[in-house]
Amino acid sequence: MTAAAAQNSLDAPAAPDSSSALDIKACIKEIGRGQKGARDLPRADAERLFAAILDGRVPDLQLGALLIALRVKGESCGELGGFLAACEASYAHLAAPAGRIPIVIPSYNGARQLPNLVPLLAGRLAAGGVPVLVHGVLHDPGRTATLEVFEAMGVGAARTIGEAEAQLEARSLTFLPVDRLAPKIARLLALRGQLGVRSSGHTLVKMLNPFRGRALRLVSVTHPEYIVRMRNFFATQPGADVLLLRGAEGEAVAHPRRKLDIERLQGGRAAAWSPEAREAEAAAALPASKEAAPTARWIEAALGGRAAIPRTIEFQIECCMRALREMRDC
Repeated sequence: MTAAAAQNSLDAPAAPDSSSALDIKACIKEIGRGQKGARDLPRADAERLFAAILDGRVPDLQLGALLIALRVKGESCGELGGFLAACEASYAHLAAPAGRIPIVIPSYNGARQLPNLVPLLAGRLAAGGVPVLVHGVLHDPGRTATLEVFEAMGVGAARTIGEAEAQLEARSLTFLPVDRLAPKIARLLALRGQLGVRSSGHTLVKMLNPFRGRALRLVSVTHPEYIVRMRNFFATQPGADVLLLRGAEGEAVAHPRRKLDIERLQGGRAAAWSPEAREAEAAAALPASKEAAPTARWIEAALGGRAAIPRTIEFQIECCMRALREMRDC
């Protein structure tokens, strides 16, 4: 066999193995019996199921049934582990700048009521020399997406993984749209328009580590019960390096006007980090509008020292730097 033929044989999809064929109907019967009667899938079955979903091998009717059943039941830790493994195997990962540990900020919620301050968090970290990858959607109807604020600041989206890597080297900051980072996952997220609700894909995309090596992930949840689910999951993952929080409208940036507690999950251990003092302090002045352009101008002023950064976001930055120090020391 020639080298080219050998490579082609590696790239070609594997032939179906009847002994490992997944029974989609059986999966639906397990997870689709309602919130009280449903049973969790074994981790291996969960991984095979989600791989089939991402590969487009599940018929539309069954796919809709699976996604809604999982939304009603909620994912177990074993299912999350299998689903996440399938997701991580579905896309190409980035190389981090040599000698530096990057931070990953997922951005999939946008802002409806508050200004979107994800670019403030990312910009402040990058200004300190920390490589920051923000990945997310290009836009979200009715919300101000993070990329819209970045673009108003003159920071455009990376067009390829290679361009994102170059931007991390040059300026320590990049925004990589999910359809360029992980196209199979992006197609799953796009089904929200047909389903009318978010699916497991929206949970999983916030859990990704898009780098080939270690990275600090900021994982944010919208609903309090997901804090417990994420804590239980990451506390069982030996290689996890995560800061978990209930962010602003689901984004992975601290709410500027609420008490902030951050959970540090590392190597199977969990710890709660809180500010040492809770003195009353004046609420930081925020942009007058949640629209992208005024938010961008305010963030530029804050990064330039001409506007006060909310204390909760300063504390989140302190937590990020503390976690990175721990990662470098171990």
